[in-house]
Amino acid sequence: MERFNRLLDEITLITLEIETKYPEIYKFLDEDTLTLPFKEHPKINSEVLYDYLESLKQLLAHHKETHLLN
Repeated sequence: MERFNRLLDEITLITLEIETKYPEIYKFLDEDTLTLPFKEHPKINSEVLYDYLESLKQLLAHHKETHLLN
């Protein structure tokens, strides 16, 4: 349960960072099909949260590399 809560905390922090510092990509978070489970009632566990967190980190890193350095 501790890992689950730690992942939720990290997801919250990175989402807040994206929302406040990079609003241009925040609007796309709801539309990211890579992070949305395809099941009607998906089971949310640490693995799913970890994958989602990693996708957020990759999205942010890609945005920084491609938009902020230019």
